[in-house]
Amino acid sequence: MFSKAVISLALAASAFANVFITSPVASTTWTAGQQATVTWQDDGMTPNLSSFGTALVGIYTGNANQQTLLQIISSSVDVSTTSSVAFTPDGTIGPDSNEYFVRFTSINLKDATNSQFPAEAFSAKFSMTGMTGTFNSTVQAEINGQSTAPIGATSTSSASGTMKTVSTTSPATVSASGSKTSTSTSATATKTGAAGKVGVTGLTCLIGAAASLLGAMLL
Repeated sequence: MFSKAVISLALAASAFANVFITSPVASTTWTAGQQATVTWQDDGMTPNLSSFGTALVGIYTGNANQQTLLQIISSSVDVSTTSSVAFTPDGTIGPDSNEYFVRFTSINLKDATNSQFPAEAFSAKFSMTGMTGTFNSTVQAEINGQSTAPIGATSTSSASGTMKTVSTTSPATVSASGSKTSTSTSATATKTGAAGKVGVTGLTCLIGAAASLLGAMLL
């Protein structure tokens, strides 16, 4: 019985596999106006980077259920043909804070558990310094309403593998799929993201932990 449960959890974790973001991580600090680089790798599970395909990459804040796009890093990058993108962080998107994270949103691949939303991948939350902006009340409410689910990865990927850059500092509307639209400005960002939807990488970590616990019960 327990063996079947462990196998089922392992398969579920595989279904939630995603782009593994290797930078930024929790210890990362980016400085406004200075070049920064986002890097990622294939985590060795399904779907692979080819399936994830072209993605929108941006800096966000919020929680696991609601996120606000603050700056577009790349509006269209094929994650299977390159593994990094360099850009310049815009200091006006918010204050000095450790509430920032990077989100990848696939243009074509749908979420494995809810096909009305695109597949997504999240970095860990990291810090930005030298900032001159503020979070408006809507954004701050998202941050204050932290979900118990993690935004991004909390452990090192086991993958054997270790985004062209488009940067904007002006208000922009970006559609990652037909069903989800993100609107951002540096001072009046509006709420976006899939309400009630947990970060894909976070689910992978959660399911992996549950599988490890059940495995230990078999010993």
